[in-house]
Amino acid sequence: MDPRQDAQQLQTRRHFLGRSATGIGTAALASLLAGDRGLAAPPHAGATTALQGRPGILSQPHFPGKAKRVIYLFMSGAPSQIDMFDFKPKMDEQFDQDLPDSVRMGQRLTTMTSGQKRFPVAPSKWNDKFIQPGQTSDAWVNAELLPHTAKMMDEVCLVRSMYTEAINHDPAITYIATGHQIPGRPSLGAWLSYGLGSMNENLPSFVVLTSTWSAKRDAQALYERLWGSGFLPSRHAGVSLRSSGDPVLYLSNPPGIDAGTRRAMLDGLAKLNQKRFETIQDPEISTRIAQYEMAFRMQTSVPELTDTSGESSATLDMYGPDVHKPGTFAANCLLARRLAERDVRFIQVFIRGWDQHGNLPRDLPLQCGDVDQASSALLRDLKQRGLLDDTLVIWGGEFGRTIYCQGGLTRENYGRDHHPRAFSIWMAGGGIKPGLTYGATDDFCYNITESPVHIHDLNATILHCLGINHEKLTYRFQGRDFRLTDVHGKVVHDILT
Repeated sequence: MDPRQDAQQLQTRRHFLGRSATGIGTAALASLLAGDRGLAAPPHAGATTALQGRPGILSQPHFPGKAKRVIYLFMSGAPSQIDMFDFKPKMDEQFDQDLPDSVRMGQRLTTMTSGQKRFPVAPSKWNDKFIQPGQTSDAWVNAELLPHTAKMMDEVCLVRSMYTEAINHDPAITYIATGHQIPGRPSLGAWLSYGLGSMNENLPSFVVLTSTWSAKRDAQALYERLWGSGFLPSRHAGVSLRSSGDPVLYLSNPPGIDAGTRRAMLDGLAKLNQKRFETIQDPEISTRIAQYEMAFRMQTSVPELTDTSGESSATLDMYGPDVHKPGTFAANCLLARRLAERDVRFIQVFIRGWDQHGNLPRDLPLQCGDVDQASSALLRDLKQRGLLDDTLVIWGGEFGRTIYCQGGLTRENYGRDHHPRAFSIWMAGGGIKPGLTYGATDDFCYNITESPVHIHDLNATILHCLGINHEKLTYRFQGRDFRLTDVHGKVVHDILT
């Protein structure tokens, strides 16, 4: 796209907003602040861009959505569906036998196992622990690893037929987060912020929480681009909250600086930024003005958010003892519920450590111990507060794990390689049918035999739950209209209410 044409378009729209009647943007900012003057500073003449508590590019959703917000619990590293959700009892008879060529069908392998002389079948050592705990759901769950989740299966839809083309972690997690294996695209949360905007005035529309994990093994890195805005304006990127020190860097005033001084500094800085914007027409300058204003408001809203001293003992007990340790998955799930209460649009909770190529029977119980009670508590907490109906909760990773063993195999110890051909996730609330088991895999949990769901289908369905037609939420960049689902994806209507 010709940058000169881009600048002309920006000038036409932004100069109108910035200069008409000495600043329509100021009036817009004043209307936003009117709802809660106790937490916000007065508007100032330099601001021409409204804060993040504003509508998105869509004046309204394409159709009424069941969900208003999303909480995405992301198990980075790929949890083993065979050991948790996809019960394969017939594999006990196949122990240490070679995976049949008729099952594998020449499908590609990672370099970590492609050199193995054999692909011996490794049944789950917990096959005798699987139960069907639901009253309405027919899902099988490993009750030893996931006793709390098992009690909630009537609330969730278990999708056992997810698949992806990506076979290694970085492209796979980039794919599920942004709809493309190559970095540079906007993340799901950024698309929602761009499309629907923010429902609150004092917190970002997209917040990220990263968790500690118990399996003390190497873990895949989490890059900020996984919650980045790509080519969308940077205000739509996720804001990561830290578990120690200031939740957001430089949020607190430096020693000797009070709120009044900071307000005066921001007013002066906004005037300088505005002059610069009028000269070069860079839209990121307007974003910067808005972000400074949001940061000022977050000085009040974030400490209140992270102060859980007012939570009842019953609520804290529901999440388990780790809820008292900042940065744990339990503590972050509680924060996710508090963010949902404050109408943050998209909340993503990451936990690493699920990459179990070896010693899976040792490490998987530790990982499940980190997430089981807290995931279940989050659903219960949202439901009892009346939030689950309009909050979409998603639990899953970037791909699954193989039925065959990587490395040495015994009945009590084995590892599993990456498996993109079939894996499991669960979804709840926000327009999802509760108590449903969707899709199926073959006896070896290797190929999907019923109702495949691609990454693009998942993202299309998530957008649908929020009232967005995934084919119509686009952004023109470098001469092409881009969207989260690229040129693919279909809504999985069978799992929707």
